[in-house]
Amino acid sequence: MDARFLGITELVEVPSVAVVVDVMRAFTVAAWAFAQGAEKIVLAESLDEALVLKARHADWVALKDGPPAPGFDLVNSPGLLRSVDLGGRTVVQKTTAGTVGALAVKEASLVLCASFVVAEATARLLRTRESDSVTFVVTGDDGQADEDLACAQYIARRATEAGTDAAEFLRRAAESRAAAELAEGVRQGVHPDDVALCLEVDRFPFAVVATLEGSLMVLRPRAMPSPAGEDPV
Repeated sequence: MDARFLGITELVEVPSVAVVVDVMRAFTVAAWAFAQGAEKIVLAESLDEALVLKARHADWVALKDGPPAPGFDLVNSPGLLRSVDLGGRTVVQKTTAGTVGALAVKEASLVLCASFVVAEATARLLRTRESDSVTFVVTGDDGQADEDLACAQYIARRATEAGTDAAEFLRRAAESRAAAELAEGVRQGVHPDDVALCLEVDRFPFAVVATLEGSLMVLRPRAMPSPAGEDPV
């Protein structure tokens, strides 16, 4: 598998297969939302669009980066989200980097939104597809976020080498600037457990697939059960 690792601004053409990585915290949060029962996640282009979508659908839940704000129900924190019942709900998500990266490759034939918590399921889906070329979109810090690059490289390796050890990749993510900013309270809308939750490898047995449904980019979980004879995630 030919893997490329690009920042959002480096995308000059639509890839065939794109894995958009945001570890801290958009796609860790997305996975948690599905674990808490969400039916789907709609990615918003802007905060204003998120509020418009929520206004049109009174039962939808709006989620954003940073501190709480009028009109938004949740913030982009796995630690805060894990106590919320989202059974059957639609979540509208707008973040600084992750949602922007996914929308940038919305025309790709396959778009996966990934983080460490869904790493093996994402790699397994790539193996199932037998993709020759995969573009990993490193969303944070203009493509320089080491937690996202480490996760992208881990998934790429694991897609071809199922026994890849996560330890070194997790160490890089734990020592990243994003992890430090979350731990030190530089970022707002944070729970003390956020960094630890973002570094839980394979917590969930599903990949997060993004598809265009009409004019909206929609995320849904896709269960990736272990093949017969393979240890479960």
